Amino acid sequence: MLSPQAFARETLQQRIDALLPGSELYLPEGKGPFPVAVQMHGCGGKKNLQARWAAVAKAAGWAVLVVDSYGHRRISTMEAYATVCTGLQLWGRERAGDLYAMLDWVRGQDWADPNRIVTAGWSHGAWTVLDAMALQPGKDAERETRLTNIPDEPMAGVVGAFVLYPWQGFGALAPVRGLRVDVPVQAIVGTADSVVGGKGVARTLTGMKTPRLPISVEMFEGATHAFDEIEAQDRRVRYSPELTERAHGMYTSFLSSFALSAPPGG
Repeated sequence: MLSPQAFARETLQQRIDALLPGSELYLPEGKGPFPVAVQMHGCGGKKNLQARWAAVAKAAGWAVLVVDSYGHRRISTMEAYATVCTGLQLWGRERAGDLYAMLDWVRGQDWADPNRIVTAGWSHGAWTVLDAMALQPGKDAERETRLTNIPDEPMAGVVGAFVLYPWQGFGALAPVRGLRVDVPVQAIVGTADSVVGGKGVARTLTGMKTPRLPISVEMFEGATHAFDEIEAQDRRVRYSPELTERAHGMYTSFLSSFALSAPPGG
């Protein structure tokens, strides 16, 4: 049974109001405005690994917003694995509306630097980030996200995207259309990922049409899907502390590359 919210349409403000209660905000020490990382969880929902990644970004001086896409849709963990992870509901292009909504909210906060925002996604969340970068503003975005009142440039202020083990198979929009938003994209793909694929996903990403900057793909030899999830129960997943530390280091380096003087969009 699909969520009762599966086919609902909302205004941008309604989506913001719905997402905020379940989302988590982490602010670094000191006085803002801070650059902001907006993190989109995988198809299993918002898990402890998101807090660990948020701590990495916070230590680098970034505010972090971890978005919960399931709370207001009343999607339980069991339903998420049965319907979202299998593609029965909430494709990346639709969930891109959650990202648009939270970006709009972030840009209006006095603690946030509206010109230094990085979007980060894991698996389904990475699918979401890339599809959000592929959609055309206007009717196209409103139709696919089931949102109204989307800004003329919903990705305004985004200077980069960081994606881990992204789904880029059936239903993914970015491989078909290419990316519209011209910012650096760093992807991490595991060679032993039996969930989304390994080298095939890497080929899709490196061959994807982009305005100017090609997607940078880092292959993690031996990494399974969700190699950074300590609590994983899936037999296809194997946690690796060494690879997780390496990935955390890449996140820090990626965020640190956006110095205050760097122009938005490269």
